[in-house]
Amino acid sequence: MFLALRELRFARVRFALVGAVVALIAVLMVMLSGLSVGLVRDGVSGLQNLPVTSFAFAHGVQHDSAFTRSVVEMSAVDVWRAQPGVADAAPFGNMLVNTRTDRGTEIDLALFGVQADSFLAPAVSAGDRLGSPDGIVVSPTALDAGLHIGDVVTVARLGTRLRVVGVTRQQDTFGHVDVAYVPLPVWQAIKSDTTPGTAIPAHAAQEITAVAVRAGSGKSVRLAAGDAAAGTESLTLSQSYAASPGYTAETTTLQLIQGFLYAISALVAGAFFAVWAIQRKQEVAVLRALGASTGWVLRDALTQAFVLLTGAVIVGVGIGLALGLYVAGSGAPFALSTPSISTAAVALVALGLIGASAAVIRLTSIDPATALGGNR
Repeated sequence: MFLALRELRFARVRFALVGAVVALIAVLMVMLSGLSVGLVRDGVSGLQNLPVTSFAFAHGVQHDSAFTRSVVEMSAVDVWRAQPGVADAAPFGNMLVNTRTDRGTEIDLALFGVQADSFLAPAVSAGDRLGSPDGIVVSPTALDAGLHIGDVVTVARLGTRLRVVGVTRQQDTFGHVDVAYVPLPVWQAIKSDTTPGTAIPAHAAQEITAVAVRAGSGKSVRLAAGDAAAGTESLTLSQSYAASPGYTAETTTLQLIQGFLYAISALVAGAFFAVWAIQRKQEVAVLRALGASTGWVLRDALTQAFVLLTGAVIVGVGIGLALGLYVAGSGAPFALSTPSISTAAVALVALGLIGASAAVIRLTSIDPATALGGNR
């Protein structure tokens, strides 16, 4: 420990340069972590906030486009409601539409068609709950896009007019589009391209996107048995995220970049300490000649690496948090998450130590006779 700290002070410029590289990697990890959490929240927060455990889609539907391709009969809701372990089941509709407010503001909305008396009906932070025939409850992020309670939005092509009556308690977005909860009959009319004042076709009034299933407290639902009875194909709530537009591509790309950064961190630490081990060969030989054990030498070297990596990561995380707060306030899909940032910081230090361990292991082969010129 004494030698490790003394070398850190003696070669502070050299160690500072390596620490700066590790700190920059930590900054990138914080930014990528925030971007990853922000993109997930912006892509599927509307689904995450639903009190469901699974969705029953049409049998054979493509999983990556289930919300846009699935068509399920309303009768499947009763079948699922009767399944063992199911506390409740409700019809759920999903579609994306282009709308324009009565003040001329254009805004895209992800319509969630739900029954006003079902467990899917959202709680509100302002305004009224879902209930009026033409009323919709929107995400708070829709207010940032220009909507206000009392605004009337017109659905493009059909001319269906919907009135904003309330705002949900938290961000609800789907595929980076603001969610608007609408009464199920209104959703069915829009889905079937029924113009205002025209009766909904009988078949359209019996069609939904999926059955939303909520398991009882502490109970599990046999999805395969329910699917066999209802003729559906179920996905758990987390599995359904992949059906959100762009979700899989975005998360996979960011995870791949993070993986490369972890590998780079280990390589940087390993390369530096490999060179450092070669340069301090004479000093280590002297210590070995004075009686220092192999374990002591390794602990000393790894302590040095731990101090350097920990300090650099702390500085990098601090800078990253400061930048993240600025980016989060700029409207970008960015969200700071303590668990994800902590995990990234620990992983950077751990992988750096693994790289350093692989490099300093050569210190164990240094012959104490080297200190006495035995290598000449």
